[in-house]
Amino acid sequence: MRVLVTGGAGYIGSHTCLELLSAGYEVIVVDSLYNADEQALRRVEELAGKPLTFYHFDVREEERLDEVFARHRVHSVIHFAGLKAVGESVGLPLQYYANNIGSTLALCRQMQKHAVRNLIFSSSATVYAQDNKMPLNEEARLGCTNPYGWTKFMCEQILRDFSHAEPGLSIVLLRYFNPIGAHPSGRIGEDPAGVPNNLLPYITQTALGRLSRLTVHGDDYDTPDGTGVRDYIHVVDLAKGHLQALEYAAKSRGCEAVNLGTGQGYSVLDIISAFEKVNRVKVPYVIGPRRPGDIASVYADPQKARELLGWQAELGIRDMCRDAWNWQKNNPQGYKGG
Repeated sequence: MRVLVTGGAGYIGSHTCLELLSAGYEVIVVDSLYNADEQALRRVEELAGKPLTFYHFDVREEERLDEVFARHRVHSVIHFAGLKAVGESVGLPLQYYANNIGSTLALCRQMQKHAVRNLIFSSSATVYAQDNKMPLNEEARLGCTNPYGWTKFMCEQILRDFSHAEPGLSIVLLRYFNPIGAHPSGRIGEDPAGVPNNLLPYITQTALGRLSRLTVHGDDYDTPDGTGVRDYIHVVDLAKGHLQALEYAAKSRGCEAVNLGTGQGYSVLDIISAFEKVNRVKVPYVIGPRRPGDIASVYADPQKARELLGWQAELGIRDMCRDAWNWQKNNPQGYKGG
């Protein structure tokens, strides 16, 4: 089966490409490499012992996308391509709306033209409103606090409308919680450009000495230790969730939203402590003020993923911290180091 993976050179995309190749799928990647590195794909091929096909262009370039669909007779699509930094989206809203919504529209038009019926969409828990009770299930109230979240919200609505207008479509909206970790080989992992936006890359770069210390944003939340609680999921578990979603999409019709999370919340201090214990390395940190928009706790109800996709997370917080450090210490400059 041929699967087109947009944004396949990115963090989650590269891990998913590896799982796809290992499961026997034929993989075609389209990626602009705006915030990714082609080296990730070369390493995916090395780990899988199989080749993939890579096209370097923006998904919004529809003539080129049309050529890819025609040349490869694509069966299914996994759509990762998009800008993804919450903070950056506040300063660059027009760029985020143009990129994330524009790429989704271009992809839908080409799917329609080439009669491709199955789509797995990379959504986010940021589509949920902040005033929901925990854990979050898929029926919780939606509403966003930043342009990045709204692009995911709007793309979900576009895909629901597309599915309603084209009854033969099968679309799965995967709402991720907080992906961390890396492939256990240490060959592929998270390689953010500049100062990391996410917690674990900040921890690993601080442990490595690239950053002087970690700032914990707030210790006065209504949580057991006062720091923010999130649902962290190993990126390999997350990648496997996409394969389960592909299998589900191949035998169903309609549009379904599904959480991918563990159902277990960990605080920032929990993560620091687990990282230090499993890797026997210290992470210097200071307590800073809360960040605007952050809330005390966010974690998933993963029941629907178990029932609908037959998927559940298997790797724990120690695995996540071990694998993230293994990636970082073996690639201190990320993919730029070779």
